[in-house]
Amino acid sequence: MSHPPGSRETPYAWMRLFASLALMTLGGSGMYAITVMLPAIQAEFAVSRSMASLPYTVTMVAFGLGGILMGRISDRHGVMAPILIGTLALAAGYLLSGMAPGIWSFMLVHGLIVGMLGTAATFTPLVADTGLWFDRRRGIALAICMSGNYLAGAVWPPIVQHFMQSEGWRSTYIGMGVFCLVAMLPLALFYRRRPQNLPAAAAMPKHGKPARHFQEIAASNPQRPLGMSPGALQGLLSIAGVACCVAMAMPQVHIVALCGDMGYGLARGAEMLALMLGMGIVSRLLSGWISDHIGGLRTLWLGSLLQGIALILFLNSSGLASLYFISGLFGLFQGGIVPSYALIVREYFAPQEVGTRVGTVLMATLLGMALGGWMAGALYDMTGSYDAAFMNGIAWNGLNLFIVTLLLIRARRGLAGRSDAPTLADARVNT
Repeated sequence: MSHPPGSRETPYAWMRLFASLALMTLGGSGMYAITVMLPAIQAEFAVSRSMASLPYTVTMVAFGLGGILMGRISDRHGVMAPILIGTLALAAGYLLSGMAPGIWSFMLVHGLIVGMLGTAATFTPLVADTGLWFDRRRGIALAICMSGNYLAGAVWPPIVQHFMQSEGWRSTYIGMGVFCLVAMLPLALFYRRRPQNLPAAAAMPKHGKPARHFQEIAASNPQRPLGMSPGALQGLLSIAGVACCVAMAMPQVHIVALCGDMGYGLARGAEMLALMLGMGIVSRLLSGWISDHIGGLRTLWLGSLLQGIALILFLNSSGLASLYFISGLFGLFQGGIVPSYALIVREYFAPQEVGTRVGTVLMATLLGMALGGWMAGALYDMTGSYDAAFMNGIAWNGLNLFIVTLLLIRARRGLAGRSDAPTLADARVNT
């Protein structure tokens, strides 16, 4: 692929990007395998729906905390180190999960080894690394990389469902561990090189007037992004991340169990989950293209609005065909939300801190997924249906939309209030 002189987007950068896509697809298997296995685990250990949902919650919390740890390791030692750690952890974690004697040991192994050391190593460090290798098409590159998370959701549930029915959930976990070890180790060889001459900010257009969102980014003081301290902005983004992903978790974690309760069968639920996350890939790619034109904040606002609409549609859906349709629609609407956070961090924070800051904000989104998955199970136990869980998700989504709206208003006011807002010539010098 040809690239302009001075651009970071070399053929090697694209090759590295698709290696990251493959690694994230493999590493994300644990997030979705456990949702498909939820009914089997509930039956195996004779626990309530909320207790059976708890291993997912612990895995997502540990995944988020591990993202900060792996981001720091990546900042200090390069991305290859967490990749090797993650590969070995996934292999060991799946093996031990398949041998767990009870719900508590299963929860700890799956959370601390698969989530914190395994899946986390193939998420945050790869997202941060991708942002450093692209300048002109950073939005679409991040979207492609983070599509691995949803590609895992599209690929793994039917596979896990098939082997769980034919071989049992324990043998399925052990087989996943062996497969990940064999497939992931060779991919680590792509990451021996480290990026040089890091740009200070998002790339600007080379011709014509810079888009409004580029002007807003360039006008933002790195020490006071959007007129606040870096810690305050990161805190607001983290709260927004929790809120949007509490809402996002309800369909993703419980669609299989919901279909079982309605009498449609677990296999139909696994198909809906695969459809949801497959459409999420389309959403992430489309949102990446959109974000290169309107910026991360506006893309996040749009995704949050559409996700809320899809959740409302779920409330009035009980037919099999409508559940398939709305599952696909939900995936199409919300797939670009989480990559937008990574892009916003890259747009407004220093590149030398990108691994840790991306890890922190993405940890918040994963905490939201963990909290949302557990809350939906608890509300189901309390009410005997998922209606209250959907209403809970809609309320949290509203909080996310409110915060992002406030940040957009601050971005516009910041640009309007800057008499020294950068021109196109200034933008070229700064990047």
